[in-house]
Amino acid sequence: MINQDTICAISTAPGAGGVAVIRISGPEAITICDTVFVAKAEGKSLQTQKAYTLRYGSIRRGTELIDDALVAVFHAPHSFTGEETVEITCHGSVYIQQQILQLLIEKGCRSALPGEYTQRAFLNGKMDLSQAEAVADLIASTSAGMHKLAINQMRGGFSNELGKLRSSLLDFTSLIELELDFSEEDVEFADRSNLKQLAGSIEQIIRKLADSFSVGNAIKNGIPVAIIGETNAGKSTLLNLLVGEERAIVSDIHGTTRDVIEDTINLSGITFRFIDTAGIRETSDTIESLGIERTFQKLRQASIVLWVIDLTSPAGQIEELARTIIPQAEGKKVILVFNKSDLLSPAELEIKQQLLSDITADRLYISAKQQSNTEILKQHLIQAAALPEVSQNDVIVTNVRHYEALSKAHESIIRVINGLEMNISGDFLSQDIRECMHYLGEITGEISNDEILGNIFSRFCIGK
Repeated sequence: MINQDTICAISTAPGAGGVAVIRISGPEAITICDTVFVAKAEGKSLQTQKAYTLRYGSIRRGTELIDDALVAVFHAPHSFTGEETVEITCHGSVYIQQQILQLLIEKGCRSALPGEYTQRAFLNGKMDLSQAEAVADLIASTSAGMHKLAINQMRGGFSNELGKLRSSLLDFTSLIELELDFSEEDVEFADRSNLKQLAGSIEQIIRKLADSFSVGNAIKNGIPVAIIGETNAGKSTLLNLLVGEERAIVSDIHGTTRDVIEDTINLSGITFRFIDTAGIRETSDTIESLGIERTFQKLRQASIVLWVIDLTSPAGQIEELARTIIPQAEGKKVILVFNKSDLLSPAELEIKQQLLSDITADRLYISAKQQSNTEILKQHLIQAAALPEVSQNDVIVTNVRHYEALSKAHESIIRVINGLEMNISGDFLSQDIRECMHYLGEITGEISNDEILGNIFSRFCIGK
């Protein structure tokens, strides 16, 4: 049920700023704001203010001036939440923001819960659940790809695709269930060959959407890149160079890095999540051993592996690579990074390169300390990511909840196809079709429960 309280919250980022926006939404939003806002034009009330217009005035507690402000009015149902809404733009002092919030609460408002404005927009039919989740993704977007996908989903691109599928399924099951009403007369309204073709088409679309999650997840959360290698090979120096700050301790002492250190950078619109790991070596140190164990865990989770090798003594490290890393890196992109090239003369470097020329893996020679060839390394990373160009019209799944629902919907439609091939009873076909529709409906919120909604909207920031 839609809560009928009038709520208020700061919608701009926490802390001080040039200006701040306080949003009030609910049946009494305009009435309450009228009691604290005094327009510069005498006798002007917010009740008579035209929608989508600004009015200049002051926020007052009785005769006490709190701040000069601009006030915008949005009438239901033509607002973000679908309710009567007022937005107060004031100076960005934290004290002023809190004073205005406190005043609104004194006059009858309630502090909004995390995501409550977007939840009300969903409950009032302003957007479906997948669009509501896209609002959070848009706010959190840190790359061009993530921004494009969130914009498309928020505008209903994903919802439209699911709507077409559910409509086709509904027509499908209607014909099947119509036959059940005339089961005694042995009438067939649904041509089985046509139904099988339709089910096959729906299966392909659902599978394509589910398969897009690997790309969508990489765009949304970043591509995990594990920096692996023996101790003192220069992994931490490389991490610090890539992210542009001293994130890891650099020392000549072996075993300095004992835990996983992570940071992200954006290259050509792609987010990479770098993971510096403990150096791999034989050790009796319990803490270091735990760090090495985590190294192999991160190796298994990574999409790209940077195996950093000390170029001054590569032979043993190459053997370690072949013995332990390659077997665990199946299906991953491995880039061999031969580091410390600055410690070799040009002649020595050429000899090393000739000796290592039979290695088929992607490799390059750098000096992390001298920052040589690191731009080439970044280009190798972009190529290894192999992410497709994304436009705002692309429908790509980025949400694990959506992926799980699509996977279950796919299982259901496969059962429908198998059932048609085996010529099973229409009532069993109808049950599987409706199950497929159920899982698609979970994504858009046509089928939902309070627990799911509470879990989704609790992750939003307050004020949105």
